[in-house]
Amino acid sequence: MASRRTIYMDHSATTPVRDEVFAAMQPYFAEFYGNASSIHSVGRRAAVALSQARRTIAELIGAKPSEIIFTSGGTEGDNSALRGLALARRAATGANRIVTSPVEHHAVLYTAEDLATHYGFELTLLPVDSDGLVSAEDFAAALGDGRDVAVASVMYANNEIGSIQPVAEFGAQARALGVPFHTDAVQAAGKLSLRVDELKVDALSTSAHKFYGPKGVGFLYLRGGVPFLPFMTGGSHEGSRRAGTENVPAIVGMSTALALVEAECSQESNRLRPLRDQLIGTILESIDGARLTGALTNRLDNHASFVISGVEAEGILIALDLAGIAASSGSACTSGSQRPSHVLEAIGVPVKDAAGGLRLTLGHSNTAEDVEYLLEKLPPVVAQIKGSTPVMV
Repeated sequence: MASRRTIYMDHSATTPVRDEVFAAMQPYFAEFYGNASSIHSVGRRAAVALSQARRTIAELIGAKPSEIIFTSGGTEGDNSALRGLALARRAATGANRIVTSPVEHHAVLYTAEDLATHYGFELTLLPVDSDGLVSAEDFAAALGDGRDVAVASVMYANNEIGSIQPVAEFGAQARALGVPFHTDAVQAAGKLSLRVDELKVDALSTSAHKFYGPKGVGFLYLRGGVPFLPFMTGGSHEGSRRAGTENVPAIVGMSTALALVEAECSQESNRLRPLRDQLIGTILESIDGARLTGALTNRLDNHASFVISGVEAEGILIALDLAGIAASSGSACTSGSQRPSHVLEAIGVPVKDAAGGLRLTLGHSNTAEDVEYLLEKLPPVVAQIKGSTPVMV
């Protein structure tokens, strides 16, 4: 008897590389393998591909090609933006305060804490409501007149709870005061508009493996004219803003992936939204002690997240995996940690309930039948765990 395919519901952790993306990358591994910085014909071929990828990404987000910096992914992009903007603004104006939120990815939070601990910056954490959202009023209050703020950073969409922040409003507020503003758009890419002219951001970081591209590559948008000190030093790559030989195959793959998801974004959102709503509605109705985390409506169209009191996520995830369903308890970057999620702590989830986090994130491969199968398997799994009986899958 043939085994059932794995139902993958962890697209916020990573996504599979699409066939079209893989095909676009292949020639640059062996056939057009040159170093884009070399002046001979082999290198020039790689440089042309790099230039085309940069133009494609710039056009898709409403930027200039010179404003696109290729990175190794979201973590490097976040680090580079916060360090580069904060240090440059302090050097120019003496501004010494970093404003961010307690629900950011650790790539932002730990970088801000490091800048405070080792470089003497003052850290201001914005209040969030029970959905993990920052209000425009609180953001404005934290900025004050802006003169002492070196950089402000609020993520576009939360990886753990799916809530979408009013980034365009924050961007306009920061720009009016001359404060550099960065957003971590890792989860937003392919799902929300990345048009930087609309978002009013000075810096925006992404990671290709979140939108069906390869792992280990991303891009940082950096608005022209904004003072910036490079995080990576060495050669003069990326306009002397990020040293290191560019990963041409991965960059080509990333630009192809972004073009595909941007073209399909509206249609895919309309397809996934009812499936997400079915997950949320049925789980809240059928599982005692289940609570939605994040905003009910102002959330990513593919994202459903919960805490379930009286159970630990590990037991649920193991049972679902045995049933052929891949899910997660929250951020893949902290899933091995014994500490409660900092995001759930920030939105007021009791520690005893935070252990029961469950995140279900949908993507291209998911169907209505997948959702029905998950909804068939999950309630008895939870009931059996709560009853401390063996879980039958």
